[in-house]
Amino acid sequence: MLLTTTVGSLPKPEWLAEPEKLWAAWRFEGEELARAKERAATEWLAHQEAAGLDIVTDGEMFRTHFVHGFLEHIQGIDWKKKTPMGIRDNRYTVDVPTVTGPLSRPHSVHLEEARFVRKATRRRLKFTLPGPMTICDTIADAHYGRRSDMAMAFAEILNAEARELSAIGVDVIQFDEPAFNVFMEDVKEWGIAALHRAVEGLDCKTAVHICYGYGIEENLRWKDTLGSEWRQYEEIFPALNASRINQVSLECAESRVPLSLMSLLKDKELMVGVVAVTPDRVETPEEVARVIRRALDHVDPERLFPCSNCGMAPIPYETALGKIKSIAAGTALVKKAL
Repeated sequence: MLLTTTVGSLPKPEWLAEPEKLWAAWRFEGEELARAKERAATEWLAHQEAAGLDIVTDGEMFRTHFVHGFLEHIQGIDWKKKTPMGIRDNRYTVDVPTVTGPLSRPHSVHLEEARFVRKATRRRLKFTLPGPMTICDTIADAHYGRRSDMAMAFAEILNAEARELSAIGVDVIQFDEPAFNVFMEDVKEWGIAALHRAVEGLDCKTAVHICYGYGIEENLRWKDTLGSEWRQYEEIFPALNASRINQVSLECAESRVPLSLMSLLKDKELMVGVVAVTPDRVETPEEVARVIRRALDHVDPERLFPCSNCGMAPIPYETALGKIKSIAAGTALVKKAL
């Protein structure tokens, strides 16, 4: 019970890429870069194991970005045709690559990376992939015409990737869907259907990560507009509870999410965010324990997985390291009491 984990991404060491920055350029090339990524992943595995996390990840050390790190291997995307696009319903605007033809995956994207990480740890291993809806909110479409159609095309590609990851012993495959907290009607109309296509035939545990975004300025400003209670989850949790996904995440640390919304996921395992993705402080184990105890008022410990609110890629390395230690130590306090 109370198995600990993180959402997935962790800060890249400064010797690998520019720290505290999304889409940071690599400091190496070719074979030297491949070995450097493996070194960084190995270091983070060791940190997670030393901290006492039960389910570990590669920290996404092999990718520049949680979405684009996957998309750069997909055919049908024109990376030179940049289209200005309002991300997360125009929360911020980015020039993004454009889908200009049928999408295809000519070869595995993360299989060899996952194989390396699987051999490097005996802990339960989680591997993260971008979710179909969030991909469609991160790349422009000049081919399919409807987001739902493009999402299904990406879901088929993701399913092929996920089947290969499951076959080599990945224990949990998590699809990252921060867009689920923005386009709630689309989630119910086609977002969950796209997820179902992405997880079809998988033998491993499946998860969907939903949050209020990285701890970057644009997301923090948006959170300030959401009022005294954040109830976006309320619109989508009933549909997710009826879905075939095994685990669902929610952001609970330093947030205004009513924890009573967990009751809408009575048939699911819950990844409960017990540390925020703020760059300036590390929660104490006692603070983590308080969030877990509050969550236990709404979910039994066998279904509760203490976690981070979101990926920690943009925050300082040592801060993220402190946070994973607090996740494990705070959970240990609660386990001892139980």
